Amino acid sequence: MWIAIMGIAVLAGLVGLLIMNARKRMNALKDVKDSDKVKILTDLNFQNKIKTGTVLVDFWASWCVPCKMMIPVLNDVAEESNGKFTIAKVNVDEQKSTAAKFGIRSIPTMILFQNGREVKRITGVKSKDYLLKELDRRINL
Repeated sequence: MWIAIMGIAVLAGLVGLLIMNARKRMNALKDVKDSDKVKILTDLNFQNKIKTGTVLVDFWASWCVPCKMMIPVLNDVAEESNGKFTIAKVNVDEQKSTAAKFGIRSIPTMILFQNGREVKRITGVKSKDYLLKELDRRINL
């Protein structure tokens, strides 16, 4: 009986540590700001901003932890763009019409557009290397 109680106590302690660690990491993510090279899109300017060139649009929300994890990744990708492509963001809570138009049901979802046409949809947290490879592959087609 005591062994079972001790096992439960140890398990509860481990869960508590995991929760504390997750909260610590989540609080650290709150401090990351978008790069000046990341364009903010709205329902009003969306079509105009994606109509030419290669644009990776991140559909996100401020309460979404995986979305916050993508901020530094997208900042790094935007910094490496060298004018070859654009990184942009749409807040799905504020720009509901655009999110609905593209059927965004889970976030983060990133859509890669070339000259206004959707060419690839990416869902979930991805690495900088993954995104750069996808962008380079589409640009070099």
